[in-house]
Amino acid sequence: MGYFDSADVQRLLTSPRPPRVLDVRTPGEFETVHIAGSYNVPLDLLREHRDEILRHISDDVVLVCRSGQRAGQAQETLRRAGLSNVHILEGGIAAWEAGGFPVNRGAQKWDLERQVRLVAGLIVALSMLASLVLPGAQWVAFVIGVGLMFAALTNTCAMGMLLARLPYNRGATCDAQTVVSRLVGKT
Repeated sequence: MGYFDSADVQRLLTSPRPPRVLDVRTPGEFETVHIAGSYNVPLDLLREHRDEILRHISDDVVLVCRSGQRAGQAQETLRRAGLSNVHILEGGIAAWEAGGFPVNRGAQKWDLERQVRLVAGLIVALSMLASLVLPGAQWVAFVIGVGLMFAALTNTCAMGMLLARLPYNRGATCDAQTVVSRLVGKT
């Protein structure tokens, strides 16, 4: 897997042939903070419309997410489709910001990983409380625990994918046609 650190990406962005920076976080996360000039291509949209999007990418690509996990999944998707010039921003937007590199900021929203922790914790706490009145409710907590273990082992997160579909995490322009038109127009 090809990784670039933040300084490498900054140098590449000022080069004569800068890479396309594809941010695979949700539109809500992208709106909160993103690298100037990056394109928001949420991971689920990238997977669904991979071939259509790839027809408009010939440059080197740097994938960005919060910390690198979703970017790794996006890289695997693009490499399986035949794109070899794909790299990951090591440490994601968190490392970029920590390095003091410039970002565009918008309305502040919780990142997807934080939302997963909140929802999982809430379900576990409520199911344990409910088990005081409803026998067997503690099994809901068990299922959430198993789900979190499965997410860690497979590097996927069903709860995260579900939360990404909520209106809070979707943007008005989060569709394949808009993404492709931005990639073609480089706007």
